[in-house]
Amino acid sequence: QVQLVESGGGSAQPGGSLLLSCVASGFDFSKFAMIWARQTPGKGLEWVAGISKDGGDIYYADSVKGRFTISRDNARNTLNLQMNDLRPEDSALYSCGKPTPLQTIKIATFAFARVPFSPDDYDAWSQGTQVTVSS
Repeated sequence: QVQLVESGGGSAQPGGSLLLSCVASGFDFSKFAMIWARQTPGKGLEWVAGISKDGGDIYYADSVKGRFTISRDNARNTLNLQMNDLRPEDSALYSCGKPTPLQTIKIATFAFARVPFSPDDYDAWSQGTQVTVSS
């Protein structure tokens, strides 16, 4: 029932920009925090950014803060990641993830910055979109 459909991946030059979007269905999107994560060979799954259900709490990985912007449009069940000033090390498979109800409660209670990231705390993922940054 839960479906996360992602779009916007592709290739960009260093310093360029890409916009990723994730459209959710099968659950009450507005009641859940959401995250973006990325995966590269050998590095596993890495936190990129998270946003609370109402957008009031946003937390970025140090590697992307100041360059990436996470946002959501609850009226359209859509999660976005605007990626600016892209670097080759940003190349990865990007996925949007839905936390479990318990994880959403933890995030709301303590804030993203105080809740360690574990993939086990997320019960749905998009299939992922490849982002490649190269000259």
